[in-house]
Amino acid sequence: MNIIETTSLSRRYWRTEALRDLTLAVPAGSIFALLGSNGAGKTTAIKVLMNLLPPTSGSATVLGVDSRRLRERERAQIGYVSENQKLPLWMSVRQLLDYCRPFYPTWDAALETKLLAQFDLPPERKLKHLSRGMLMKAALLSTLCYRPKLLVLDEPFSGLDPLARDDFVRGLLEASGLGDWTVLVSSHDIEEVERLADNIALLEGGRLRFSETTESLLGRFRRMEVTVPGPVSIGAPPAGWLELEQKGGLVKFIVTNFARETTEKTCREYFPEGAVAAHPMTLREIFVTLARETRTQPKGAAA
Repeated sequence: MNIIETTSLSRRYWRTEALRDLTLAVPAGSIFALLGSNGAGKTTAIKVLMNLLPPTSGSATVLGVDSRRLRERERAQIGYVSENQKLPLWMSVRQLLDYCRPFYPTWDAALETKLLAQFDLPPERKLKHLSRGMLMKAALLSTLCYRPKLLVLDEPFSGLDPLARDDFVRGLLEASGLGDWTVLVSSHDIEEVERLADNIALLEGGRLRFSETTESLLGRFRRMEVTVPGPVSIGAPPAGWLELEQKGGLVKFIVTNFARETTEKTCREYFPEGAVAAHPMTLREIFVTLARETRTQPKGAAA
């Protein structure tokens, strides 16, 4: 079952196409990351999904309902935490929870007590006296307590120092084990997403570059090194080989479609006397590689 499904979803602002033909599915129970640089279309996608903006074309369903028809019943099952979220700073943490509690029949008091201690939030302290990291945890706490089916996090790590990011991620991971919810996180902070997400989609210029499991993505990229006895010339590299270069007796390149037997066989064909080594890549290294590839494509070429 998918909590979110989109088909050719597009959104245009005058002549600017902020989102173009987005087709993806967010599986129930997953932590799904929507990644991309600033201006890639992430926030536009979330606003369309949440019915804050109508799509120019295409369609989307959220919790099984057309996104354009989301009403109070569906919104009560959706949690939202954003870097720009406005909280009543004059309230204390406890007053915030007291204020939110009556709006949600599904509010779990036992979970509230557990998370309040787990997030190490001072109940009587006013929100205006909390650090930014603690404010984000307070916003997350007030959202998780009513056990939403879908939790949307829009750039939750922006402006947080490394320790606050670690606390937030750890708190979210621990909380995810206490409830049956799906998380959609929009971010450009790749390291944090790598710790969280089991599914990843990349937006570039409003278009979907790919959508797959984190395991699949990390599994198909490898940084290859081939030790050769001397200079080699292979002409046009095979499909899926990027950034091919040779320095002395070492040939380096990146494989985007790694499969051990097939890749090693191809390497032996091109480098009969070479010693082949394959190295895993981090999510950041993969994204830097893809960004370089996009910049070197001819203008107008498909992403």
